[in-house]
Amino acid sequence: MSETLKGALIIGQSGGPSSVINASAYGVIRTALDAGEITKVYGANHGIKGVLNDKLLCMDEEDRAELDRLPYTPSSALGSCRYKIKDPDVDDTDYKRILEIFKKYDVRYFCYNGGNDSMDTCNKISKYMKKVGYDCRVMGVPKTIDNDLFGTDHCPGYASAAKYIATSVMEVARDAQVYDTGMITVIECMGRHAGWLTAAAALANEKEHCVDFVYLPEVDFDMDKFIADVSECYKKNGNCIVAVSEGVHYADGSFVSEAKTAATDGFGHAQLGGLAATLANIMKEKTGAKVRGIELSLLQRCAAHCASLTDIEESFMSGKTAVEEMLKGTTDKMVGFECSRENGYECKAKLFDLADVANFEKKFPREWINAEGNNVNSDFAKYALPLIQGETKLEKEDGMPRFARLKKVFAE
Repeated sequence: MSETLKGALIIGQSGGPSSVINASAYGVIRTALDAGEITKVYGANHGIKGVLNDKLLCMDEEDRAELDRLPYTPSSALGSCRYKIKDPDVDDTDYKRILEIFKKYDVRYFCYNGGNDSMDTCNKISKYMKKVGYDCRVMGVPKTIDNDLFGTDHCPGYASAAKYIATSVMEVARDAQVYDTGMITVIECMGRHAGWLTAAAALANEKEHCVDFVYLPEVDFDMDKFIADVSECYKKNGNCIVAVSEGVHYADGSFVSEAKTAATDGFGHAQLGGLAATLANIMKEKTGAKVRGIELSLLQRCAAHCASLTDIEESFMSGKTAVEEMLKGTTDKMVGFECSRENGYECKAKLFDLADVANFEKKFPREWINAEGNNVNSDFAKYALPLIQGETKLEKEDGMPRFARLKKVFAE
């Protein structure tokens, strides 16, 4: 049994949000508020930048009813950021400031809710606190719709985005067959280097045929083969629906998207977009068919109305487990999932070393992609279908979603 550590807790959110990221935050906040060892619960306003700027929210001053709505509220309720702190051996300015804030508010517990880069931030802060001898337990709470975090079976946020994509593909497929003139539809999904999200389009085929081709960044894109595949399908069926990852690239590594710019996000990643329109224009020119390019864009990560209840409950579990483990003395870990699908679906929390998770991308398995490289096989459906089960308990008000409305009282 570890020595009891009394002090405050900070929970921060980072990177792109999801429709269930607040379920994880709620797991942290609710569990921390009920813990006698935790003297105060703060939310970092806009992630680690909120710590650096001394902008902390007093979570114990929020109405309980509003906090209870967090699991069904999309986007990052505390505010997010894309800020990459430097290696402390190169520049420790940010770390000294973080330590100063931790000491000011007697922070002894720190949770960071995010993806790959967020786990890197968490890892660096944890290692620095150990180096300077400041007793603070640090835990990473995963979030990424990209589903590309190392070790864990899947990531909180992925299932709900996957459910939205599959549902949207089923709806678009019905719409695309209304007229007798036929149409080619290209649907662009998020996914810079990992194809997990785009693969979700294939889940629509489990009940009725909807999508004809699925192109992921794990396989080099061949424009000539793409044109031939789609043209042949359209000629044969009079319709063709394609799902494609925004990050598909040629053999030389260059992105197919003509909309690639020099712009990057705060972590240095290229900002992509416009691929659906690019491919749609190419197919219109090659076939003369009616063609639509659809970019699902931010809807994939904020569609709380289509969230998976399984995802919501597991996201809450990840936040709750983080606090419970810290109270036991655990630090320097990320809460992930270990799952079994042999006799029904079972998911348990499992801890991973932050150093192993930070900046490592888990790609979509090549063996789950067909030999032609233009679709996924049934192994993926066996993996993903259990994750998208159950419906959100999102409250409605006058026919519209009733999301959490936080007062956001800042600490002084």
